[in-house]
Amino acid sequence: MKPKVAFYWCASCGGCEEAVIDLAEKVLDVVAAVDIVFWPVALDFKTKDVEAMADGSIVATFLNGAIRNSEQEEMAHLMRRKTQVLIAFGSCAQLGGIPGLGNLWNRETIFNEVYRDSPALVNPDGVFPVTEHRDNGHTLRLPRFFDTVRTLDQVVDVDYYLPGCPPTPNLIEQAIGALLSGKLPPKGSVLAPDLALCEECSRRDTKPEKLSLEAFHRPSEVLIDESKCILSQGVPCLGPATRSGCGAQCVEGNMPCTGCFGPTSRVRDAGAKSLSAIASMAASNDEAEIERILAGIPDPAGMFYRYSLPASRLRRKRQEAV
Repeated sequence: MKPKVAFYWCASCGGCEEAVIDLAEKVLDVVAAVDIVFWPVALDFKTKDVEAMADGSIVATFLNGAIRNSEQEEMAHLMRRKTQVLIAFGSCAQLGGIPGLGNLWNRETIFNEVYRDSPALVNPDGVFPVTEHRDNGHTLRLPRFFDTVRTLDQVVDVDYYLPGCPPTPNLIEQAIGALLSGKLPPKGSVLAPDLALCEECSRRDTKPEKLSLEAFHRPSEVLIDESKCILSQGVPCLGPATRSGCGAQCVEGNMPCTGCFGPTSRVRDAGAKSLSAIASMAASNDEAEIERILAGIPDPAGMFYRYSLPASRLRRKRQEAV
């Protein structure tokens, strides 16, 4: 019998699911080699189908997305129970991802903005979502929205991590190949090279040994020279603090690295590492001048913790019960 494989998504955009399709014709080799027993976004499977399976009967589950609500938490526990190898698939599952920026606020603030204060909203009765509603003898239940976004390994035990927003097709292919061959690295490994992105960047030879910058710019504010290191041009690029494995696709598209592959094994906090690296490049020791230079980075949290706030030492702006 072919090994059973499952795919599932939680709080994410769906890009990781698209990345599987980006295998193109190689996806046919995957389908031929495995039995996909659960992939709700692509095929008509039900949760009850998984519940009926024997524990541990699925060889591997690729689960993407952060844990934002109670249904996602329940599904994470279910897939963990039914699966031999659980892979945190993509930035959101591994680090919290962009949904994790919700940790800058709490549930009450988010609900007020979405259902009460938004200028485009028409809600004269002030109706907010509830977890249970009864009407005419029927009961409708919705998942409970958590105050804190969590990474997958903050909820269940995770065997491996496949980084990226989304992971690249070549890494997906390699991960599936390792599963099928049984040649897996030690548990807890990130299935990508453990080197900084600068190591595979085509512009690395143009990066000065020491950078001293008098201003930082958004990509939209300058014309980036395609032949030079982006960071040396004053555009914050997180390549020095980000794991390689993506082929430096953003840089090849003349845009800075935003850090979606997360840190190498030598970095404990991706955001703090990136912030420290960028801040050290300010070409001044004068406090007022440093503030002027760093003013070119108007959203430090959104830049340095774009993908990793829930996995960071900070975790959230204000700790609340989940």
